[in-house]
Amino acid sequence: MLKAIFIGIAIFLFILLTTFGWQRPFSSPDFFLEDKTLPGRLKKHVVKLSSQIGDRSVFRYPQLTEAAAYISQEFQAMGFKVEFQKYQLHGKEVKNVIARKPGKKRPEEIIVAGAHYDTCFNPGANDNASGVAGLIELARLISQTESARTIKFIAFANEEPPFFKTEDMGSFVYTRQAKKENKQIKAAVILEMIGYYSKQPFSQRYPPLLGPFFPNKADFIAIVGNLTNRNLVKKTSSAFSRHSEFPIESIVLFDFIPGVDFSDHWSFWQHGFPAVMATDTAFYRYKHYHKKSDTFEKLNYCKMAAVVEGLKEVLIELAEKKTD
Repeated sequence: MLKAIFIGIAIFLFILLTTFGWQRPFSSPDFFLEDKTLPGRLKKHVVKLSSQIGDRSVFRYPQLTEAAAYISQEFQAMGFKVEFQKYQLHGKEVKNVIARKPGKKRPEEIIVAGAHYDTCFNPGANDNASGVAGLIELARLISQTESARTIKFIAFANEEPPFFKTEDMGSFVYTRQAKKENKQIKAAVILEMIGYYSKQPFSQRYPPLLGPFFPNKADFIAIVGNLTNRNLVKKTSSAFSRHSEFPIESIVLFDFIPGVDFSDHWSFWQHGFPAVMATDTAFYRYKHYHKKSDTFEKLNYCKMAAVVEGLKEVLIELAEKKTD
């Protein structure tokens, strides 16, 4: 009996140990920013959304509508014609904000860059003002670049609880309609928390048994997908790595593992569209997740900028591909 207890304790401790990263204990490589003003612009968006507007949801409706207006104004200032996909929720009109960049050769084929702009009863600086800031700046960086396929930059409403993984998610409303209309969505890249990084050893955690295969410092961006979307994960990560020195990890796991489908890419998967998530891994490294302490000064805007510049090249490559 005593032996069985010791074995059980040993197994528990081993599994616990595997939730911490084991790889790359040394410093991450340096990276170069093409646009030195990009960190400042990203910070401006995050401060506006998280500090000046604040908690934004259908339960804080004026703030939610103010956030949507701010995003649409930013898109319009770049020359985009903005579309709103409106629907009713709890007796209020909510909307997805869409900026569309038409393709030149195959405009019917669509690449989506998306991020949700609502929060979970908190300021939501990293979750997900960081993703929205990245989305806005991706639109700016790509606005003057021609592409074969159409690129849509979409700010989604209502990703957070109590709407998470329900038909009330803005992304679910969008993908359901896209499926109904037989839209040719070739790929979607969802930005979900891209702002927090740490060089401290053992600052990065993982689901059990994964730690030995991944870094122990929370100093990388991850491209996450399920087995069905493993090819898109590989294409996205490869395109990023070809154009950026910023550390990136590809993570392909089963859907049931916590975190794998925890954003708007879930809605795309539900309707058969290929999608991946670009993320700093959220609660696996960020202790302020879904807390009032998720504020703008916690984020690293230079590293966010490096991620955005890398994702720009990803979207350009996806929008130019001749085959899926």
